[in-house]
Amino acid sequence: MLSLRPEQPSDIPAIRAIHASSFPTDAEARLVDLLREAGALSVSLVAEVNEAAVGHVAFSPVQVASGHVGAGLAPVAVLPSFRRQGVAASLIRAGLAECRNGGLRWAVVLGRPAYYSRFGFQPAVNFGLTDEYGGGHAFQVVALVPGGIPSNEGLVRYASQFASLS
Repeated sequence: MLSLRPEQPSDIPAIRAIHASSFPTDAEARLVDLLREAGALSVSLVAEVNEAAVGHVAFSPVQVASGHVGAGLAPVAVLPSFRRQGVAASLIRAGLAECRNGGLRWAVVLGRPAYYSRFGFQPAVNFGLTDEYGGGHAFQVVALVPGGIPSNEGLVRYASQFASLS
């Protein structure tokens, strides 16, 4: 049975292992550590099956020039043996709800539009928003509350720790 909960300090090794097994390098695992160390994890949720961590999602602050702060969804990962069972989708939905409950009005993601559209994400360019990484239509935004997306604000800046991925 799947359960979701906020990360605990004892989860750190399992979270590292989940991300390390999900990406070609350990960059995303290092990113989560850097965000945590900087106090920049707005939301960090763990998915468990039989009390074992099988998935993780992180949200960190993003900001536009006018100062409006939103949430950046990245990264999300699930152990290979638990993929295609709705774990990532559950983490994303719960994470977006936590962001909304925390007073955030919008969130962004850089990922596959066909996947993230199921959560309400739309191309950010449609709202006059761009990203630092040249994501084009893969850079997407979702309103967490009606009217929450800042419009025509230009560049959305991620937490400085994301620079470690390049």
